[in-house]
Amino acid sequence: MSILLEVCVDSPEGLAAAIAGGADRIELCAALDVGGLTPPPGMIALAARAPIPAYVIIRPRAGSFVYDADNEAAMMADIDAVRAAGLAGVVIGASRADMRLDMPMLGLLMARAQGLGVTLHRAFDLVPDPFEALEQAIELGVERVLTSGLKVSGPEGIDMLTTLVERAAGRVSIMPGGGINLSTVERVVRETGVHEIHSSCRRPVESMDERAIAFGFQAPVSHETSSDIVQKMRGLLDELGAARG
Repeated sequence: MSILLEVCVDSPEGLAAAIAGGADRIELCAALDVGGLTPPPGMIALAARAPIPAYVIIRPRAGSFVYDADNEAAMMADIDAVRAAGLAGVVIGASRADMRLDMPMLGLLMARAQGLGVTLHRAFDLVPDPFEALEQAIELGVERVLTSGLKVSGPEGIDMLTTLVERAAGRVSIMPGGGINLSTVERVVRETGVHEIHSSCRRPVESMDERAIAFGFQAPVSHETSSDIVQKMRGLLDELGAARG
């Protein structure tokens, strides 16, 4: 049984590395260091030429997932741009002030995304009642829920992830994300029984450009998608899938 690998990327180099390493699907972002924002048009156009499906995160700003009417309008326009570019899907999420899912806004976003694949992002991890939110996700009709089991990382939330998989009972896919790397993926897959995994497959890179650091154009240590890590992750998932039979 195959286990799908989705790799989140935020640069042209990251997109190329994920494809070269054998990713099955891309989550296309900008600014992964703040959890991912809607990428610029150039990145969307580049991903449209990729040989694997790409889902674009629809998140207009960093911070909470509580959005006003202007943010809603921006997200609607971004969904339109994804469809016009011919990409496979979008990644959405919206919260109420009490952190429950904002079902009216999510319903509008789902309607705008009709015909596209849809992932519900980690706004899910902030909800007060994950089982209510799971049923709401199913009601919305999303394909999958990207979640770390309401913890900071997937490995920390493994008990909740396992329960969510059981409660979902095949009605929606539960896709673990957050802290899923080569040292944690095997435990997460074995204990939860999931069929897809989300990972950045990034490695830290120390900048040697002192002027770029001084001017604030680059952090002293940044992260980049590694085709080698993607390839190793893909290999591990193939072994785990084969063991399931």
